[in-house]
Amino acid sequence: MSAAPPLALRPGERVLVCGAAGFLGSHLCERLLQRGCAVLGLDNLISGDLRNLVALQASARFEFLRHDICSPPPPQAEGVSRIFNLACPASPAHYQRIPVQTVLASALGVWQLLELARRSGARLLQASTSEVYGDAQEHPQQESYWGHVNPVGPRACYDEGKRCAEALMVAYAEQYGTEVCIARLFNTYGPRLRPGDGRVVSNFIVQALRGEPLTLYGDGQQTRSFCYVDDTVRGLCALMESGWRGPVNLGNPCECRMVELAERVLAVTGSASALVHRPLPQDDPRRRRPDIRLARERLGWWPEVGLDEGLAHTVSYFRERLGLPLAQRPAATMARGAAASRGEAG
Repeated sequence: MSAAPPLALRPGERVLVCGAAGFLGSHLCERLLQRGCAVLGLDNLISGDLRNLVALQASARFEFLRHDICSPPPPQAEGVSRIFNLACPASPAHYQRIPVQTVLASALGVWQLLELARRSGARLLQASTSEVYGDAQEHPQQESYWGHVNPVGPRACYDEGKRCAEALMVAYAEQYGTEVCIARLFNTYGPRLRPGDGRVVSNFIVQALRGEPLTLYGDGQQTRSFCYVDDTVRGLCALMESGWRGPVNLGNPCECRMVELAERVLAVTGSASALVHRPLPQDDPRRRRPDIRLARERLGWWPEVGLDEGLAHTVSYFRERLGLPLAQRPAATMARGAAASRGEAG
């Protein structure tokens, strides 16, 4: 078995981020640059957005290449010491439109990256998902839970693709001694989410800011657990540096009903939008909440940003993205944003 690389991310270390132009990938690149790493970002831009990388392009330590991870890695990727793989559509609106490419990203794409890690002696982190638990029959979800997933349903391209990726990661670790780690991410939100991408936080915020009805599916009693992007990125870096394989849940254990989230978004935006109900999509999970005891014990990690504080940051981003003047922000939201910038609770 190959020796583990030095655990701490070191200044000047060459790091590969796949899915770099995505919402989460761009935040991760930013954090790695702040820590002094040299970052190569790859993205095929199926769901990524080059606007997320504008500020990063000014750094001499950042390079971006348009590339599909299902193809052999570009020569620039050879010899990297760390690989973060976030390259897969994560929104139902995207992955149900391109189910074949979604499955291949999690199977063929992960295999290509594992081969690169094997050649380079790199440590590979796979961003998996809470969707490996499916419509969970266990609550909250622990890493030991095997899941309750429909292998032929409309979400299977994503859910089963991620499960296949985890199996490949473990197989390479066992057969070849490849250094791997697996993070199961629960709903992450924050600035750089794309309008209209089908994720509930961005959907609600855009609808509220435009004065449109907020769309609730089913009775709105289904739950999710929302983790602010800064907390998720901090968890990914902690796992990469831990030397531990996982899998490990990274998410906020504060469970929130969809109707409650809608009410919070209306309060933060000051919107008077109504709520409308639509039929619940097939195989939509009814409850989602991570058990994060392993993350606390092994990584010393837990989320620090509360939902109201995170929503205030995210709403500010969408106001700018949609071209709405700052003056339209309600006084209460402005106060929360000021508190958040000072590091106070929202």
